Amino acid sequence: MTTFVLTAGAWLGAWAWDDVVPLLEAAGHRAVPITLAGLAERRDETTGLEGHVRDVVAAVEGVGAGDGGGTVLVGHSYSGVPVGIAAARLGDRLRRTVFVDANLPVHGQPFADSLPDGGTLLRATIAAHEGTWPPLPPTAFAAHGLDPDRTRHLLARAVPHPGATLTDPAELPRPLASLTASYVYCRREGSPPRPDAAALTDGGAWQSAVLDSSHWPMLSVPGELAATLLAEADR
Repeated sequence: MTTFVLTAGAWLGAWAWDDVVPLLEAAGHRAVPITLAGLAERRDETTGLEGHVRDVVAAVEGVGAGDGGGTVLVGHSYSGVPVGIAAARLGDRLRRTVFVDANLPVHGQPFADSLPDGGTLLRATIAAHEGTWPPLPPTAFAAHGLDPDRTRHLLARAVPHPGATLTDPAELPRPLASLTASYVYCRREGSPPRPDAAALTDGGAWQSAVLDSSHWPMLSVPGELAATLLAEADR
């Protein structure tokens, strides 16, 4: 039995994995979705990036190593940053780390710096919204391939994301290439992969897989995502 620790991206909580958890459990494994501080049922908590890293480390340490199958840590979108840092700290306590269309931490740089404008708009938005990043409008989710029904479902439960987690610099204790990891690209045919991920998967140290899905596959294609997580855990 493998234990999957599942961490969703910005604005989301453990609830985002509701359609994936039973599929992993039906395959005989344990699935533990977590909510990071400042989000969902923890929305009243104040935190920065280090707080999210500690949340992930505590979740992995709390579940143990499963029934001989080890622990697979999964990070989606924004959460790839704290998950990557946590994985680097946890080392061989993890069987594998799987990044699902995720941002990756860069030592000494915040999440905001990875955006096309260097985070200028994001920082201004956080400053204008009492230190938080509000969920994007429905049109932004449509642009990433999420249909209207699933967009409404996401926005009904999404909450503003704690801004400090996006502007605090990442502190990586060792290079990402040293992780036992996989990267799952969520992209339509013909769209290019993320350059930072491609540097690690295309002839690099990491494995990779591709899902024809929106940026939120746990909502749009939970069955395909669960099957991909199971396949990556068995590499």
